[in-house]
Amino acid sequence: MSRWAAGGSRAAAASASAPSCSGAGIGAGSGSRGGSGLRSAPPPSPLTRPLLLALVLLCLSLPGAACHQRGRDRVKHAALTSSDAQLVSRPRATGGPPGRTGVPQGRHVRSYNHLQGDIRRRKLFSFQKFFLRIDENGAVNGTKSKDDPLSILEITSVDVGVVAIKGLNSNYYLAISRKGELYGAREFGVDCTLKERIEENGYNTYASAEWKNRKRQMFVGLNVHGRPLKGKKTRRKNTATHFLPIVV
Repeated sequence: MSRWAAGGSRAAAASASAPSCSGAGIGAGSGSRGGSGLRSAPPPSPLTRPLLLALVLLCLSLPGAACHQRGRDRVKHAALTSSDAQLVSRPRATGGPPGRTGVPQGRHVRSYNHLQGDIRRRKLFSFQKFFLRIDENGAVNGTKSKDDPLSILEITSVDVGVVAIKGLNSNYYLAISRKGELYGAREFGVDCTLKERIEENGYNTYASAEWKNRKRQMFVGLNVHGRPLKGKKTRRKNTATHFLPIVV
C-alpha cells in the first residue's frame, strides 16, 4: 500500500506539472507572437544608404544634363544657320570660265563681250565671191582682190546683236539709209547700226537696226557684179546678202 501511494503521488505530481509546463509554453508562444506584431520596423541596412544617395544624385543631375544638351543643340543650330546664310550670300561657282570681272560664269550666265566695245578686224567675203570694200569717197562695192586694203573692216559691237562696221583705211562707216541705199557715212549715226546674225549656212547677214521696208528688214548685199543692192529688194534667204567674216 505504501508503494502504490508513493507511485500514485508521483504520477499525480507528474501530471500536475505537465499542464503547467504546456501552459507556460503556450503562453510564451502567444506572447512572442503578440510582441512581434507591435514591434517597429528594423533600421535600414548600411548598404542601402549609398544606394539611396546615388539615386538622389542621379535624379538631380538629369535636369542639368538635359539643359546642357539643349544648349549644345542651340549652338549647333546657330552655327548651321550662319553657314547656310553664308552659302546663300556667296556667289555660286559653277565651274565656267571667269568673265572680265573675275566672277565665275555658269551655263545660265552669258558674257556679251560686244557690250564692252570690242573691235574685230575682218574682211567680209560675200557668197558672190566679192570682198566688201568702202573706198576713200565713201562708195560701197565689192572687189575680187584679196589684197585690197580698203576691204579691211573694223566691226565694233555697240549693243546686243548690233554692230558698227567701219573701213580701216577709208574711215567711213557702212550705212543703210531710210530708203535702203547702201553708202559710207563719215560720222556714226542711226544709219550705221546693223543687226548681225549667223545664218544656218554659217554665213552672216547684216540688216539695218533702225529702218524697215513694210515691216521687212533691209540687208547689206552685193549682186553678181559686185554692186550694192538696195535694201528694199533684199531678203534674209537671198544669198546675195550672205557674208563670211575672214580674220585679217
